[in-house]
Amino acid sequence: MFYQISSIVVCLQLVLSVCVKARDTSQPRYHTLPPLREQAELKNAWTKERKANIPHLLEKYDLGAWLMSEKEYAEDTVFWSLKSATQFSARRRTVTLFLANVTDDSPLEYNWIDNTPTVWSDLLDVLEKHNPATIAVNVDPQIAFSSGLHVGEYDNIIGELGPYWAERFRSVPMLAVEYIGTMPRGQLEWYKKLMETAWAMISEAFSESVIVPGKTTTEDVEWWLREKIQEQNYTTWFQSDVNIVGSGGVFHLSTSIQNNTIQYGDMLHVDFGVTALGMNTDTQHLAYVLKPGEAEKDIPMGLIDGLKKANRLQDIVKDNMKVGTSGNEILKICLDQMKSEGFGGRVYSHPIGDWGHSAGTLIGMFNLQDTVDVLGDLPLLDKTYYSVELYAEHFVPELNETLPFYLEEDIYWADEKNGWDWVYGRQEKFHLIRSGSETGEFVIQEL
Repeated sequence: MFYQISSIVVCLQLVLSVCVKARDTSQPRYHTLPPLREQAELKNAWTKERKANIPHLLEKYDLGAWLMSEKEYAEDTVFWSLKSATQFSARRRTVTLFLANVTDDSPLEYNWIDNTPTVWSDLLDVLEKHNPATIAVNVDPQIAFSSGLHVGEYDNIIGELGPYWAERFRSVPMLAVEYIGTMPRGQLEWYKKLMETAWAMISEAFSESVIVPGKTTTEDVEWWLREKIQEQNYTTWFQSDVNIVGSGGVFHLSTSIQNNTIQYGDMLHVDFGVTALGMNTDTQHLAYVLKPGEAEKDIPMGLIDGLKKANRLQDIVKDNMKVGTSGNEILKICLDQMKSEGFGGRVYSHPIGDWGHSAGTLIGMFNLQDTVDVLGDLPLLDKTYYSVELYAEHFVPELNETLPFYLEEDIYWADEKNGWDWVYGRQEKFHLIRSGSETGEFVIQEL
């Protein structure tokens, strides 16, 4: 009797959990961006939130200060995550100094925009007053986000400040990586809207309103997506990529229009992202072109099973993304588990946010499935966004060939769960391009 009651309670808990977590992703909506002035206010608030964390980061990495200097059109990479929304580039010489702490009511941040020697005397006055024992400079030879100080400017700083201060310079790459990689909590609401908008664009692109089998080419759909982005006042960080999936992958076909005409029975793939409000998305989905008279139930079971296998690999990656673990360690664990479950594929997941390929550890690369030097050795951060990018291989008996099933969805660190969650959802059913007068239907389920 106790066992039966316990079972009922567990079942009710599962039902309630599903009800609470359910999100209607069947009809993703377009989100109109706010007016430019409001966008600027939002972006400046997010930047303020991020900059408030810099003293903590300096203390974390045992640093007394962080010095950056750049000139117009020769900006440090970090500049783009520090600037105000109405700054479009550095001006003259732009010098920024952050301090870990002060003993009086002095500010923790100093900024100079100057093209005279005064900037150096002012900087020396601040350094002599606060006497930081160590000063971070972005001169790492390997990591782009930590190597933004141009060599000529670096030499100039040393010449102006002298060896006394230059001896205190330190290259601490994780400082810039963690600053750029940490996403302000306030951004998440709009990041979810950007992701839903990207899904809405894909949903419309992969429908009979855009695709006419035997006539529409993959290139046509790519440019339809680019036009749609512009129509919505968004932009993007890479060219939309639409392909017909075959046994050779998405890159095996000719790029000519004639050979990339979409036909009935094709499985389509899209790699697509939008950019707005200083944030970027990255999504890969799959679609199936129904033959005349077919319905969703007629999709070859081999394709359905292949998509499920890719979903399983998503679970493996997401579940094994443990904060503090290196990307290379995560990659090995994921691939070992994938192989132990009896299927093949690749994992090449990356941080996203301020940049499409943003600051943080890499969990594999498409051509590097053993280890990724330097970037794969970094520890996984929390409070960041990631693109879970991968493919799973599956033999499709109806086609008598093994196909790759490509998926990519963005996730974020959910404090309330102390773990990762999908920004909007994930694809678990194919987008359908219907024929004739049938009405399109787009169904996405979220675990």
